[in-house]
Amino acid sequence: MIIQSERISLKHLLSVEALSDQEVMGLVRRGQEFKRGAKWTPEKDQYFATNLFFENSTRTHKSFEVAEKKLGLEVIEFDAGHSSVQKGETLYDTVLTMSALGVDVAVIRHGDENYYDQLIQSKTIHCAIVNGGDGSGQHPSQCLLDLMTIHEEFGHFDGLKVAIVGDITHSRVAKSNMQMLKRLGAEVFFSGPAQWYDPSFDVYGQYVPLDELVSQVDVMMMLRVQHERHQAKDEENFTKERYHQQYGLTVERAKKMKKTAIIMHPAPVNRDVELADSLVEGLQSRIVTQMTNGVYVRMAILEAILAGRA
Repeated sequence: MIIQSERISLKHLLSVEALSDQEVMGLVRRGQEFKRGAKWTPEKDQYFATNLFFENSTRTHKSFEVAEKKLGLEVIEFDAGHSSVQKGETLYDTVLTMSALGVDVAVIRHGDENYYDQLIQSKTIHCAIVNGGDGSGQHPSQCLLDLMTIHEEFGHFDGLKVAIVGDITHSRVAKSNMQMLKRLGAEVFFSGPAQWYDPSFDVYGQYVPLDELVSQVDVMMMLRVQHERHQAKDEENFTKERYHQQYGLTVERAKKMKKTAIIMHPAPVNRDVELADSLVEGLQSRIVTQMTNGVYVRMAILEAILAGRA
């Protein structure tokens, strides 16, 4: 007998820290149910969703789109490059327009941190907001798909050792994950360039040199170098080859990993920078699984959002 998870109802999804542990695990388990073939029973015949992406994206954008279509939602296309944004329209007015047209949920990625504050305080914007990434702030759906992937592998979080490695300061993925992993009982470690690490992260885990860390952990979570968010000083002396040898998961380092340990990366992967090319699709990699799980956990998110509207 399959026991279905308790249904979660959300008004918006802006950050993982705003979710309770019960809500997080409810979304993770519902994502797993969707992966096993569960179906959604909508409250009404037609829902409209739009994906407003003001920064480049492949996985998050298209994953939400596939999730929306699997649920049977009507997807309203939006291309910032061919919209009134080019005429000076603000994010607020774009969302106001979509809400006025009858859109139920807007998935938004924007370069400004906390862009959603003004939107959710509005008395005339009525669509739900799902944060698809805000600057260097949060990436809640990526966090949830990462949690689903880890839970799928190990069945729990308590006592798992998870390393988050790379450009941590500029990574919204890292910030979302470090908070939730610690809350759910995992032991978090950090590594990577010291200039891309902030002591404020010490509350979630400890910084350890990569070569001391690689043999200890259950999950190696590698992060993309966020060149687009760097200042000129951050790029001084950077070369792909040097970064890979000093801070990347090389083939030699990977040989020291536990046989049961897994490799994760939010992607896009810079092959032979954060991660050796041969490891991306290797036996211990779960990077492709993360992408697959992204569809199902985003189905769970959308279901919860639409339940909140009902």
